Amino acid sequence: MNHLTSLLDVTADDVQFILQQSGVLKSEYLKGKRRPLLAGHVLVQMFEKPSLRTRLSFEAAMMQLGGSSIFLSKDEAGLNGREKLEDVARVVGGYADVIVLRTFSQLLIETFAKVSGKPVINGLSDEYHPCQALTDLFTLDEQIGELAGRRMTYVGDGNNVAASLAVGCAMLGVEFTVAAPTGYQLDEALLNRLRSMFPDAQISQTTDPQQAVAGTDCVYADVWASMGQEAEKDQRQQVFQNYQVNGSLMSAAGPQAWFLHCLPARRGLEVTDEVMDGPQSLVFPQAENRMHVAKGIFAWALDVNL
Repeated sequence: MNHLTSLLDVTADDVQFILQQSGVLKSEYLKGKRRPLLAGHVLVQMFEKPSLRTRLSFEAAMMQLGGSSIFLSKDEAGLNGREKLEDVARVVGGYADVIVLRTFSQLLIETFAKVSGKPVINGLSDEYHPCQALTDLFTLDEQIGELAGRRMTYVGDGNNVAASLAVGCAMLGVEFTVAAPTGYQLDEALLNRLRSMFPDAQISQTTDPQQAVAGTDCVYADVWASMGQEAEKDQRQQVFQNYQVNGSLMSAAGPQAWFLHCLPARRGLEVTDEVMDGPQSLVFPQAENRMHVAKGIFAWALDVNL
């Protein structure tokens, strides 16, 4: 039994295994083969935050592998304080084979991992989004092959997606740069931890997006105001106005650079239609890959032998 509460809790070998398993299962899917590897297994998903890709990708992945899925809102699950969190976790663990949580609190996810007795997967918290980062690395690997020595440039808010990408890139030897305004960059404590864990990691931050993207293999964007930051929306639009990924920025990156976005996108803000729908965009294959990587995560979490 394995938990994925964040990428900091797993090894580089674990990440490589998940990506490899995801590739095998995607290849089979594209050939019309759906092995019932998880027949009789039950996935329980509990979300405090709304979702399109996270919920659908995990449900579709479990069903295509022969299992079933149950979804509970925070109120239905009792994540609203109706009962003690540890009690909820133990009860859900008695019914589920694997649990996916999409929450504000990282501690909530870690508590479930400690007491539920079943594999727990972080579908998103305010601190980390490991499944998204795994999908992004998987998508990039499909396009350019071996990731070690490649470059990824993240343009925008140093949020949970950026934090998980930093961890994944450090693990796999990908040079990672964040271009963000002062005050919105990645936490230095996380970067210092990564440099301690991975002495050869190349992680940097800058306030200059044009300089950051030059020659990169991937330009990555996310919304400027995440869920829970709606009150800061107008302020953030002013702060980030020079961090839009548009045709000019992609030209500065070069024709070799792919564009990724975890979605939902605020077209006309952090990214333009020209880029989203352009020839360098991998946004929609990336979104589909959430499902294929979910299968790889299930295989790893449940110790399934392909």
